[in-house]
Amino acid sequence: MRRSTELGLGVLADEVFGDPRRYHPVAGFGTVAAALERRMYAPSKLRGAAYTAILVGGAAALGYAARNVPGATAVGTWSVVGGAGLRKVGSTLGADLEHGDIDGARTLLPSLCGRDPSVLDTAGLARAATESVAENTSDAAVAPLFWGAVAGLPGLLAYRAANTLDAMVGYRNDRYGDFGWASARLDDVLNYIPARLAGAVTVGLAPAVGGAPSDAVRAWRRDAAKHPSPNAGVAEATAA
Repeated sequence: MRRSTELGLGVLADEVFGDPRRYHPVAGFGTVAAALERRMYAPSKLRGAAYTAILVGGAAALGYAARNVPGATAVGTWSVVGGAGLRKVGSTLGADLEHGDIDGARTLLPSLCGRDPSVLDTAGLARAATESVAENTSDAAVAPLFWGAVAGLPGLLAYRAANTLDAMVGYRNDRYGDFGWASARLDDVLNYIPARLAGAVTVGLAPAVGGAPSDAVRAWRRDAAKHPSPNAGVAEATAA
């Protein structure tokens, strides 16, 4: 009961205050991860696995040490859940497109995804934003709450650490193909169930935006597996 109450308070804080404006814990974790990468980097899966274990394990240990501190889970939830900010940016970008303000939409897109907005027209911006909002709803809202419910503050912090590392080093390129392999695979595992929960929620809420649950299920079955990510495809297909 206490865990669920604090998770709820954390979500409420996100709705009321948004992301912490200064000293954001996730940004601080990213700074530590970048510094450790400079010391540990090598084109090696073993070295990358050690890097991932140190950072994710450290985040989990911090959560375990603070798990019984009153309010710690609420603060942790507030710091790792990003639903309110995601909705605000997505809604503002959508309003810009509806009013023909393509420059405004292009300015906002980088806060959602890494695509070059200068080469996208109105339809491209809408697609990019929809895909990014869908994927990040799973990653930044459903998944942290799922792991917070399952494992409390250690689960919240460990999940956010793994997800942040995936965004930093989980790329299939020359630099990170081996070093980032463990981070990418861990993120895939941790998001497997939450992504499908997010897909189920999207199916259920399809009528709220003029859609049909049957169409969302059909898109899930037809298109999700075509995505290179085993999880992002579920969120993006059902939203589409």
